[in-house]
Amino acid sequence: MAIRSALFVLLLTAIATALAQAPANGTVDKSSAKAWKAWDAQAGEWTDIETFWLRYTKRKGGLTYGPTTQYPKYEDVNELDTLLIQLPQGPCLMEFFHTRWRRANDVRRWDDAFNEYGGCPHVFD
Repeated sequence: MAIRSALFVLLLTAIATALAQAPANGTVDKSSAKAWKAWDAQAGEWTDIETFWLRYTKRKGGLTYGPTTQYPKYEDVNELDTLLIQLPQGPCLMEFFHTRWRRANDVRRWDDAFNEYGGCPHVFD
């Protein structure tokens, strides 16, 4: 019985250590100026920002409006709809939340670096 208890404690310690070392979902690694990476906790891997966004939207049913340069008509939009707005500076994932379009990061609260990526700093210009 003592061996089982010791193995159980060891297993719990190993799991806690592994979880403590994993970054939070949506953590951004900007160490490479060419290609920022975001931690996708569900996939357990680093991926590029746009893939992170597309995986997020796929898990909730897919992009509602897809990649586009135009926002849809206000009366056609529903709470939590998503679109990948394409600006000259780059893309930004937007989510409709509490009656207006917001950057998905402002709704989901991933790493603040998402708001510096692509067109995200410019969506409200």
